[in-house]
Amino acid sequence: MHIDSARELKQRLREDLPGEAVAQTAPRAGTAAVGISVLGHRPDGELRYGVAVRYAGPRGEALLHRARELAGTTAGPEVDVRHVGAVRALTAPAEGWTWTAAAMRRRVRPLHPGLSIAHRDVTAGTLGAFVTVAGSDGVFALSNNHVIADSDRAALRDAVFQPGPADAGGEVDRIGVLARAVPLINGGGVDAAVALLEGVDGADDDAIDPTYPVGRLSGWCDPVDEVEVEKVGRTTGRTQGRITAIELDDIAVEYPVGLVSFDGQIEVTGSSGAFSAGGDSGSLVYRPDTRQAVGLLFAGSETGGENGEGLTFCNPIGLVLESLGATLVM
Repeated sequence: MHIDSARELKQRLREDLPGEAVAQTAPRAGTAAVGISVLGHRPDGELRYGVAVRYAGPRGEALLHRARELAGTTAGPEVDVRHVGAVRALTAPAEGWTWTAAAMRRRVRPLHPGLSIAHRDVTAGTLGAFVTVAGSDGVFALSNNHVIADSDRAALRDAVFQPGPADAGGEVDRIGVLARAVPLINGGGVDAAVALLEGVDGADDDAIDPTYPVGRLSGWCDPVDEVEVEKVGRTTGRTQGRITAIELDDIAVEYPVGLVSFDGQIEVTGSSGAFSAGGDSGSLVYRPDTRQAVGLLFAGSETGGENGEGLTFCNPIGLVLESLGATLVM
């Protein structure tokens, strides 16, 4: 299927579903997300696309039924169907978790991507990247709203710690203050915020190290291919995966402030096991081959990936940067 045909089918699905099936109600109403599935290359090398259906509960089942009707099949290869269960923001659970990637959970100076970070009232997430912000001086740490802005509940200039409170971070570990956040409720379709770095150990030019496992970033790009990606995060460290869907709409994510729906998102499936886990929210997802940023990791599903593992969802990095008026430090 050509990508334009997949987009048309996706739009028909969104328009044809009964209103009650797609309404944003309680989390138990289920997941009904539809996007573009990247199915791989044809023998002639041309990319092949389909429609990605991610479902759970009555909302998702209605979407699944209608998708199969429109595709004219019950198991056609151009309809990529996965049951995902609930989709949740990936901050660290308050307790009862077996942590991995111990180095990412320590107090580390200079700061670098992948480290544990959080608002003073949040458990822990991940420092994704360093950015500058138009009209402001200084360097900022990029992560999710739900990691450093406490899901819309924080005030500007609230303290941000490295490591996060779940990793024993406290006032002595303060690295800066909340400077800007895109609202989750009635917001800009991303889960993103920045903290102005203040009082970090070291001089201004050596307080941060914007280096990833593959080196420094070379820029950013839109997700247009079935590319290999990776990230480094607070809980699972460095992991690899591939983009399996783009332009994914109606992803309903559970937050402390309620259910929030996102459109135009990126889906990543881990190459061996889960790509992410609780505490990896805020990680920057990038292409290791070109060192280009692709997305900002913010949520994950219970199931739907290979070997029964969950799927990871990311905000497109271009939309994140635009929403914050930010530029990556490279």
